Amino acid sequence: MRTIHIDGASAGQPGPSGIGIFVKHDDGSVEEFSRPLGCLTNNEAEFEACVQAYELCRERGWHSASIRTDSQLVNASVEKRFVKRKLYQPYLAKILRAEEELPLCFLKWVPSRDNRAADRLARQAVLASGKKDPC
Repeated sequence: MRTIHIDGASAGQPGPSGIGIFVKHDDGSVEEFSRPLGCLTNNEAEFEACVQAYELCRERGWHSASIRTDSQLVNASVEKRFVKRKLYQPYLAKILRAEEELPLCFLKWVPSRDNRAADRLARQAVLASGKKDPC
């Protein structure tokens, strides 16, 4: 089973934002993705990172993955299948649909210290986003 670390970041609330996805495959090889998002809040970027991780699994035909996030909000929302703020509801809906399609792909919370590679990639994406869309 591959491990996918995800993170979202924003330089403002909202501000230039981006996501980082760090994939470690069973054979030890890795893939890195750093994607600018434009002007979003940090929490929106965290949710979008999760959405994109599931999309990556779907696109690549990966049927099993441990997706790891340091966002307690995203993890709790997925576990409870509920989010209070309407702003995040569309993100959660996409994640829950993806979970139904990919039942062996699951989300797990990890402390920030265990998510440094994805954090680095998300911060790179924020810089690229700020250059394109200064908000």
